[in-house]
Amino acid sequence: MTGTAVATAPLVRRGVAGVAGTIAAMLLAMSAIAGEAAPRRVAEPNTLVPAGVIRYAPSGFPDRIVASPAQDAATGFAVAWRTGAMVETPWLEIVEAGDSPDMGVPQRIRATTQALTTENGPAHHHRAEVGDLQPDTLYAWRVQGDRTWSPWRQLRTAAAADAPLTLLYFGDTQNKNASLTTRVTLEALRHAPDARLALYAGDLVSGGDGEDDNEWGEWFDAAGPLPSLLMVAPAAGNHEHFEEFEDTPQERRVLGAHWPSTFALPGNGARGAEATSYWFDIQGVRVVVLDGTSALDMGTAQAQAAWLEDVLDGAASRWTIALIHQPMFSPRQDRDNALLREHLLPVLERHRVDLVLQGHDHVYGRRGGPVAGQATPQYVVSVAGAKQYRLSQAARRDMSPTAEDTQLFQVLRIDGDALRYEARTATGRLYDAFSLHRDADGARRIEEHVEGRIGQRDCPRTTSPKGREDRCWE
Repeated sequence: MTGTAVATAPLVRRGVAGVAGTIAAMLLAMSAIAGEAAPRRVAEPNTLVPAGVIRYAPSGFPDRIVASPAQDAATGFAVAWRTGAMVETPWLEIVEAGDSPDMGVPQRIRATTQALTTENGPAHHHRAEVGDLQPDTLYAWRVQGDRTWSPWRQLRTAAAADAPLTLLYFGDTQNKNASLTTRVTLEALRHAPDARLALYAGDLVSGGDGEDDNEWGEWFDAAGPLPSLLMVAPAAGNHEHFEEFEDTPQERRVLGAHWPSTFALPGNGARGAEATSYWFDIQGVRVVVLDGTSALDMGTAQAQAAWLEDVLDGAASRWTIALIHQPMFSPRQDRDNALLREHLLPVLERHRVDLVLQGHDHVYGRRGGPVAGQATPQYVVSVAGAKQYRLSQAARRDMSPTAEDTQLFQVLRIDGDALRYEARTATGRLYDAFSLHRDADGARRIEEHVEGRIGQRDCPRTTSPKGREDRCWE
C-alpha cells in the first residue's frame, strides 16, 4: 500500500493541478469578456523545491562538476565536484580527446576532499588540479564517485595569446535559478557556442532561509552543461557571505562554507581575501577577480588594492578585465560604494583596465571612467537573474544605455587589437554593443555600435508582486 501511495500521489496532484489550471483559464477568459482586470501576477518561490522535499541530497554519483582556469589557462585547469560522504579522495582521469572510444590510458590525479553538511545531508566536496597540459588542446576527463564515474567531459585549454577568444559574462543569477536563469544560460550558449570562459559577477545564489544547498543545486541545474564545457571564473558576492553571531556584539561578516567547497580557484589572491580574489591569463587577456564584500565589510580594501597593483604591473597581456560584485559607480537608487572608489578605482584607472564587469544592483548600466575623453575603463553592471531593482536618477543621467526589468547575458569577442562587447536580453535581442580598439601605441579608442539595438527598457510596474516600490520584480 505504501508503495502504491508514493507512486500515485504525484499523478493525483498533477490531475488536480490540471483541473485547477483549466478552471483558472476559464475564469480569466470570462473576466476578459466582462471587461474585468486580469489577475495580478504573483512572485514564485525562490526554488522549485517544495518544503519538506529532499531534491539535492548527495549520493555516490558525482555531481556539481565545475572546471575553473589555472593561473595559466593554456596549461591547466582545476575541477571541483560533490559526492556523498562515503567517497574520500577520489580520482580524476584525463586524456587527450580522440575520435575513437579508445582514447588511450588516461592520467590519474588524486583529489583532495573536504566535508560539508547541509540541510540535504553530509557531503564530500572534491578538488583536483590538472597541470602540464598542451595549449589549445581538447582533453577528455571524468571524475570518480562511489564505484562509479561521471560521464566523460571535454574541455579545450587556452590557445596562444594572439588567438581569438570568446567569453561570456553574467551578472547576478541569485534568485529562482532553475526557473528563470536557465533560459539565460541556454540563450547565451546558443549565441556563443565557441566560448571558452564564463565570468559570473557574484551572488550566484541568495543563501539563508535554510535552503542554501537547494539553491546551489538549482544554480548547477541552471548552468546545465556550461561548467564542464567552459572554464568558469566566479566572483564572490555579498550573498556568498553571511553574518556570523548575528544581532550580538560579536557579529561579523564571514565567507559561507559553500564557496571554497564548490569552486577550485587558482589560490593566488590578496592577503585576507585568499579564497575569493585571484587572477589568471587566457589568450592574451589578464582577468583579475576581486572581492567587493571583503573590501567593504571585512577590512581588506587596502590589501586588495596593493595586490591589484602588483597583478596589473606584472601583466604582459594585450587586454585586462576586472571582475567584482559591487560596482564602482552604482546604478541602483540608494547605493554608493565609496570605499571601493577610494582604494580600488585609482588602480583600475591608473592601469587603464579595459573592462570592469560588475553585478549587485540588478539593473543594467554602462559608463566610462571619471576622466573625460578616455575610452577605458568601461564600467558595466548587469543582471542575469529574476530579481530586478530600479535605476537611480544619477544612473539615467550618467550611464548609457541603462535598463530595468531585463534579464541579460554578455558576449565578449576578442581578436587581436579589437574587443567587441555585446549585451543581449534573455530572448537574444541586442541591448548594448561597442568595440574597443588598441592602436599601435597601445592607446584605446571606443566605437559604439547602435545598429540593431532595441530601445530603452524601463519597469512598467509601480510595485513588485510583493508590493515593494524599490523593486520591479522579486
